[in-house]
Amino acid sequence: MTSTDTTMNTLHVKQAATALLIAGASGAAFGLDLMASYEGALRADPTLRAADQALLAGREKAVQGDALLKPQISLQASLNRVSERSKVSTALGTSQSDSRGNVHQLGVQLVQPLYDAKAGAERMQLHQQSALAEVGHRDARQDLVRRVAETYFNVLLARETLRVAQAELTAVGMQRERAQARFDVGRGRITDLQEAQARQDSVAAREVSARSTLALRQAQYRELTGLPAEGLAELRAGFAPVPPQPDSLETWQSRGLDGNTRVQAKRNELLIAGAEIDKYKLSGRPTVDLVASFTRQGQNGSLPASVSPDSARGASVGLQLTVPLYTGGALSSRWRESIARRDQAEQELGAAQRDARLQVQDAFLAVKTGVSRIRALEQSVLSARTALEATTLGRDLGSRTELDVLDAQQRLYTAELDLAQARNDYLLGRIRLASAAGELREDDLRALNGYLVH
Repeated sequence: MTSTDTTMNTLHVKQAATALLIAGASGAAFGLDLMASYEGALRADPTLRAADQALLAGREKAVQGDALLKPQISLQASLNRVSERSKVSTALGTSQSDSRGNVHQLGVQLVQPLYDAKAGAERMQLHQQSALAEVGHRDARQDLVRRVAETYFNVLLARETLRVAQAELTAVGMQRERAQARFDVGRGRITDLQEAQARQDSVAAREVSARSTLALRQAQYRELTGLPAEGLAELRAGFAPVPPQPDSLETWQSRGLDGNTRVQAKRNELLIAGAEIDKYKLSGRPTVDLVASFTRQGQNGSLPASVSPDSARGASVGLQLTVPLYTGGALSSRWRESIARRDQAEQELGAAQRDARLQVQDAFLAVKTGVSRIRALEQSVLSARTALEATTLGRDLGSRTELDVLDAQQRLYTAELDLAQARNDYLLGRIRLASAAGELREDDLRALNGYLVH
């Protein structure tokens, strides 16, 4: 081995040691995990806070529906200034009178619906709108869990992509320096130097892109959680994926048709549309109300009794029947419109069920195939690393070229990136599978949190 080769190997050892020190230092700085990220998002995410307020507003719909069948009590009061002049002519002569005063009146009325079919249908509709708000809030909570997991693991993937790009850039740079040194002493070819330079330029461009992607992913994490994105816990060594439980696509799809929040929302919307039909269909029916009232009237002045008594009280209790006769065709038109809206809601429910089945299948396969995919890629990384070592030894012995080494390095780094992507797809597949089935909870994050270094 020449002095140049010895120098290059020494440089390689020093750079590898430096990389290990940096990795150790960054590992010591890890402090945030999935659960800490979720707790931060609960405090910082405006989308969830908006969903909280939408839930409070939606719950009031049920209160409004119950109020339709409860007594309605109203108070009326009036105060009028009255001035009256009169002139009466008789056989005995003409008499005139001039009177002024204030007339005041106070009344209380109670109306209790006894039979109102339309109000009953509207009450049911408002209760369904309240239930829809509950489903919407559950969907928002699940969406937050999903967004936290996606944002977190996307940061880890971007960080791993940058690490691999930097490692490849370092390795290619060393190969370029080695090719330059061998060319300078007349032992290398110019094509080897040019090839190494081209590879270095290509990897440098990928490193810049990876750095930009990482910055974007970290910004997205900070916006979602309000926490720094530089100290996220990595996946622990020996990460072992497991298949879905239960390992049956049909079971998961069945659960998705029942629990998927989008399907539940469309199901509620169909019930609301059906209640809308009932509301307009029953609008033409008579209504019966119990009406009770109490009035008190008086004056202060010189007004005659024909205008207002000095003091009067009255009370009444009775039944009031109202029969709609003609509304200009508006009720019939609204009834036909509500039927069309109901049919639209049925089709949207069918589309939501179809989408739920496909989402469950996509996520199930991501988890199912992810197990074998990760194992295969782990073996691929080991094989690529062994091949690189063998190629490097062959180059030192003269049986392989610098280009062979560069190709072997690229295969290793590609395999490492593929493995990182497969792990990311598997973990997010578990989140999306639970979400598609409507079963995504904090416990799912807690389970994935066990895969991280703490």
